[in-house]
Amino acid sequence: MSNELVPFQDQERMANAIAKSGLFGMKDPVAVLALMAVAQAEGRHPASVAKDYHLIQGRPALKADAMLARFQKAGGTVQWTKYTDDVVTGMFSHPQGGSLEVSWTLAQAKAIGLATKDNWRLYPRAMLRARVISEGIRSVYPGVIVGEYTPEEVGDFREVQATPIIDVPPPPQMELAAEVEEDGIPIYVPDGDGQRVYAYAADSDDWMKHYQNMILQIESAKKLSEAERAEKSSAFRIVNKEILETLGQF
Repeated sequence: MSNELVPFQDQERMANAIAKSGLFGMKDPVAVLALMAVAQAEGRHPASVAKDYHLIQGRPALKADAMLARFQKAGGTVQWTKYTDDVVTGMFSHPQGGSLEVSWTLAQAKAIGLATKDNWRLYPRAMLRARVISEGIRSVYPGVIVGEYTPEEVGDFREVQATPIIDVPPPPQMELAAEVEEDGIPIYVPDGDGQRVYAYAADSDDWMKHYQNMILQIESAKKLSEAERAEKSSAFRIVNKEILETLGQF
């Protein structure tokens, strides 16, 4: 924590110096200055943004290590139970958020079209680790990273957002299902303390398209605050986690 306020003029000079250096992908001094203002408001030194963030196409991305450091500083812990190029699993715990085991597999990433880039092909373990860190912290104790995404996620957003959004109309009065039914693979949405079926997908590819589309719609909903978007996105992922893991195995 930084208790000393840095004058705005000094922040401007720092922002210009960082932008001119071209380090960390930060080339826009205005964007750097905006990040510095947020950092100082949160009690951190403005210059810390240079080591904690990348700017990717004008969007700030909090590095996975910085995200994990914030979580641990806030009292969270993580235990890595699997750490290979095929699967990374971590048990995330926080006194206020409980515990949750989060896994990402290379098969999962391939199934939803993420593993085609060079960074996934060359550094699969690091990419899986970043995804696990982001999902684990966002699910267990989202307060430390509200509205933040890792560079790995932001890099994948550009590819996902380039695909057309598929409208998924809600089906009429469908009963709650706990497993795959004869009329397709269920996509769940949170409902109070439980879940309900939102729609049925014809096959695994169809399910993945609907799943991606729902996440994109939630995370781009302008009527929701960043905290609300993070909360709803996390809840949607959790209720569909078992189905996603099952599809990932195939």
